[in-house]
Amino acid sequence: MISVNRYKCGYCGACVSVCPVGAIELVETWIEISDDCTECGICATVCPIGAIEILK
Repeated sequence: MISVNRYKCGYCGACVSVCPVGAIELVETWIEISDDCTECGICATVCPIGAIEILK
């Protein structure tokens, strides 16, 4: 499961651009992750402020 800390997220869009399945979308002032997410972890790796975590 992917967890996004909305208070920490700066909405830079780095995660959106690297998602291989297009499961992340910037919606106004938050990030939505769809059910298409494969939990590959690329988004968490590229997040410059660590707002995305992979929960096991």
